[in-house]
Amino acid sequence: MAIRQIVKIDEELCNGCGACVTPCAEGAIVMVDGKAKVVDEALCDGAGFCLPVCPTGALTIETREAPAFDEERAEALMHERGTVYITQSCFRCETGEDEVPLVPIRYEGRSLWVCTRCLPTLIHG
Repeated sequence: MAIRQIVKIDEELCNGCGACVTPCAEGAIVMVDGKAKVVDEALCDGAGFCLPVCPTGALTIETREAPAFDEERAEALMHERGTVYITQSCFRCETGEDEVPLVPIRYEGRSLWVCTRCLPTLIHG
């Protein structure tokens, strides 16, 4: 086991919408009994692409002891399932990720995506 970043899901905050399942390309997050769960920590890379799509803020990143990320197994599972693509857009200008890079942020208590054009305005006003 190694000390590393991994996704943590607060079961009390999870509303069971499943929005976090698709961005988890590695397949670490699945729905179990109506709640999102990290079912295989070795498949969680800790990148956190699942965080900004959660409408309740139930997902966080924590640093703790966990099995090492199994990149080979995660890639094999992604190929088995095929590429999953979710379209996201900037919460300010609604520009899609096909037009400009997007980054996940927390803003006013929400997890959102913002484009690199709008980000400076958020930072500098």
